[in-house]
Amino acid sequence: MRKSVLLVACFTTMSLLLGGCASNLSGDSYSRDEARRVQTVRMGTIESLRPVKIEGTKTPIGGGAGAVVGGVAGSAVGGGRGSIVAAVIGAVAGGLLGSATEEGFTRTQGVEITVREDDGSMRAYVQAVQENEVFRVGERVRIMTVDGTSRVSH
Repeated sequence: MRKSVLLVACFTTMSLLLGGCASNLSGDSYSRDEARRVQTVRMGTIESLRPVKIEGTKTPIGGGAGAVVGGVAGSAVGGGRGSIVAAVIGAVAGGLLGSATEEGFTRTQGVEITVREDDGSMRAYVQAVQENEVFRVGERVRIMTVDGTSRVSH
């Protein structure tokens, strides 16, 4: 009974940690550091659009949480040395599974927006897809850049 409560607590903790790893890569999301900073604004016309996948985060949190959960689950198997071996195997397997789970939970759908800017240059920008924002080829857009981070908006 005690081990099952501990196992549920570990899984809950892992879920909360992984949920906190998600970052927002959409065009209307700014980090705290970017707020109230001067941005360079350029104008351009969309030449092409292409759907892309933005890979998820790969921090030590997912692997670490998975290793803890796997180790606790493995230690519940058998007794004595068998329990220790199962805990080690569980920790390794849990770490791998936790890392893969974190990457999968934080993966997002993106769009590559190729823009011919008014100065004649052609640049591509990748950002997360938003439900309420649809870009179209031929549409005029703004490109805002602050500290090397650019975003495209209407």
